Amino acid sequence: MTTRRIRGAAAAMAMAGAVAACSAPGGGGEDGGASAASVVIGVPSEPDTLSPLLGYGKDGNSKIFDGLLARDAAMELKPALAKALPEVTDGGRTYTYTLREGVRFSDGEPLTADDVVFTYRTVLDDRTNNTARSELDVIDEVRAEGDGKVVFTLDHPYAAFAARTVLPIVPEHVAGGQDPNTGSFNTKPVGTGPYVLTGWSKGEKLTFKANPDYWGGAPKVKKLTMAIIADDDVRATRLRSGDLDGATLPPNLAATFKGDDDKKTYRATSYDFRAVTLPTGDPVTGDTAIRRALDLAVDREAMVDKILDGAGRPAYGPLPVDDPWFADGIERPRDLAEAGRILDAAGWKPGKDGVRAKANRPARFTLYYPSGDKVRQDHALAYASDAKEAGIDVRVESATWEVIEPRMKHDAVLAGFGSTGDPDFGLYTLLHSSLAGDGFNNMARYDNPAVDRALDTGRRAQDAKAREAAYDTLQRELVKNPGYTVLTHIDHLYVLADRWEGLTTQTEPHEHGFASGPWWNAEDWQPRA
Repeated sequence: MTTRRIRGAAAAMAMAGAVAACSAPGGGGEDGGASAASVVIGVPSEPDTLSPLLGYGKDGNSKIFDGLLARDAAMELKPALAKALPEVTDGGRTYTYTLREGVRFSDGEPLTADDVVFTYRTVLDDRTNNTARSELDVIDEVRAEGDGKVVFTLDHPYAAFAARTVLPIVPEHVAGGQDPNTGSFNTKPVGTGPYVLTGWSKGEKLTFKANPDYWGGAPKVKKLTMAIIADDDVRATRLRSGDLDGATLPPNLAATFKGDDDKKTYRATSYDFRAVTLPTGDPVTGDTAIRRALDLAVDREAMVDKILDGAGRPAYGPLPVDDPWFADGIERPRDLAEAGRILDAAGWKPGKDGVRAKANRPARFTLYYPSGDKVRQDHALAYASDAKEAGIDVRVESATWEVIEPRMKHDAVLAGFGSTGDPDFGLYTLLHSSLAGDGFNNMARYDNPAVDRALDTGRRAQDAKAREAAYDTLQRELVKNPGYTVLTHIDHLYVLADRWEGLTTQTEPHEHGFASGPWWNAEDWQPRA
């Protein structure tokens, strides 16, 4: 989970009547959704901020900004604000980028190397509240060489560094005079991207207009609206009624559109996984025997089949089973008998009510999931049912993130994680003890010295085999002591009116809907002839 919040179902229901404010399809007129030049998308969440200085768009695909590099449909790195991929020297410690000429911010001011330096230095400043700062810790220095070159010097070689430079670049002449944590830039950004923000009604919608002077060419989709609708059912209803052009939907609701000839379903594979956080500080969830037993008690195959309608894969760790870094042989079938033996050996004995106990403490804990998220709700209920068969009482509750966040230290959460690009990107923030309790980083407050060592080796090693060995060790350590019960990797599903050409999907991270989905490249869409 990142710092994005998902609004509660009540808020989503309250906004269901605000159709006109979202430029509904069929409304007619220049901005109406019936025109291929205007698109209204329903998404489950919104960012806390639109400032890259605080983490917005750090994985790419921001509509307002560009990074030095970007990713194409196949997730390969390509030049964006840089005119070419970086020149790498000094044994992998120096990266030099030459900027594309003629790029301007949406206020007309030119992009310079100083803007790049300002962006990275501000993100790295301890006074900036960017929870993803650790992802750039490898940078020792960033400097400009004239207006057109930027040079990064790293503390040590870092094989994945170029992929970090999809970070969006902000204008120093606008953001430089503001407090990055509280300034107006957070809600009124200026960037070099294909779209310009025209309005943001918190909890309701964000509207964007095409940037006619975009260096990549003016988009054909002239108006883009992101309607914030937390409740899955409400999103599906509004899409069906014509209030939306497209929406992010869970598998069971996406399936209801299969017979609609006017709509098309897009399916994106992802690194996005659902997992139950098991807080280390709690005497039940922090017990290794409980953790191992839960890992063996869950029926991952059934979750994929029944909850995801086959649109996903069983997850035996943070990395998908088809990832090249996945450790061979760690797949684990459901084994209630072994779960029972582990609990018996650790002193968790069955009680008369079927709930195990140890030293008069019942094997019981609360599991929260965010209101309105049907997929997480179903995962949470299935998890509790499976755990009950092992003698562990999991009490499921729904709440908003405002309620859940203060409880994460002691209560379990049905959470979502996953990053693309390199194993370091998702694993370090999920598991390293130095980030325990740092916002939504390491939510379980997991603390395992062997895992920390593997993460540090994976981040610092130059040799590919050394990195492979480190991540192999890490995954096997997680089998021995899982700080999370990882359940499924989810395919993301999107349903859109079939009025455009050029729509594709990428392999996606956990974050989806707002920046990912078929609209990741909306600037390249063409109206269907």
